[in-house]
Amino acid sequence: MTVAKLELSTDPALKLDADSSSGAKLSPRAELARRALYYMSLMREAEDRIERKLYRQGKILGGVYVGRGQEAIPVGAGLAARPEDVLFPSHRDLALYFMRGISLREVFAQYMGRAAGLTRGRDGNMHMGDLRKRIVAIISAMAASVPVAAGAAMALKYQGKDDVVFVFFGDGATSRGDWHEGINLAAVQKAPLVLLCNNNQYAYSTPLDKQMACANVADRAPGYGIPAEIADGNDPLAVYDACERAAAHARSGNGPYLIECKTFRMTGHSAHDPADYVPKELFELWEQRCPIRRVERRLLDEGWDSPAAIEAVHARVRREIDEAIEWAENSPYPDPSELLDGVFERKES
Repeated sequence: MTVAKLELSTDPALKLDADSSSGAKLSPRAELARRALYYMSLMREAEDRIERKLYRQGKILGGVYVGRGQEAIPVGAGLAARPEDVLFPSHRDLALYFMRGISLREVFAQYMGRAAGLTRGRDGNMHMGDLRKRIVAIISAMAASVPVAAGAAMALKYQGKDDVVFVFFGDGATSRGDWHEGINLAAVQKAPLVLLCNNNQYAYSTPLDKQMACANVADRAPGYGIPAEIADGNDPLAVYDACERAAAHARSGNGPYLIECKTFRMTGHSAHDPADYVPKELFELWEQRCPIRRVERRLLDEGWDSPAAIEAVHARVRREIDEAIEWAENSPYPDPSELLDGVFERKES
């Protein structure tokens, strides 16, 4: 097993409080689990503040979409991706931004429409990216990201690089035409594309069995002559392993690889959706499969961390988020005189 691709010297997930480790050298698997706990906790807590506090306090306008219960998917994939790989997140993959070095301050400023946000106050929610960090901004119709990602993967291939593109989408996206067109193009061109389906069982309010006749999203792959596998979407280490296999396939010039991550959306489609259409027993069932709790149990069962160490991670996450929110709330809104900057080309007279 190879270690995660993030540099140990710079990854904040391993810079824990003194009581969070025995001082012994961590095994590669323990490093992965430790990082997964930090980034999943960071995503969960950040999104809870965004959806359940700031949005309801009127400090965030527009839509709010979170990935509660799905944190293992972006974290597992982010651990497997190289820094040079290109990421196309969905609206439920916030952890990818943190893992690429985008700060909590920038994310909260983004959601509150401040000038320090990634769109400099021009958009107030998850429509954000940073090409310097090789993250492409979200397209709201998620399936439309696939043909764009296929084009990016083809560009990497033409440049003779062994970098790959990771594109994320939900189960509902796989029932749209542009999803199929993008995969067909990538398959024919053998583009280095890793396709990650966050199968959370509902496309907004439409359950999976009402939108597709096949049993699994992965069953769609053979029609395009590409391999696919089903991963436990609530286990970040399982997602990491699947992404390792998929990326190795793509880097070797063999074309796209589809991973269907089975998970569940532990919330409504968005902050204004109470999800009354979801049977209560499904929430109760999937609560027992919470990816954060599973990693905590793994850390304890394997002797990789102690209860005090795990609590230290959560306490640190809360402190970091408290500081970032305070900073973002005190940061300025954009200057209206700069509204057109970056929209039109300015030519010198």
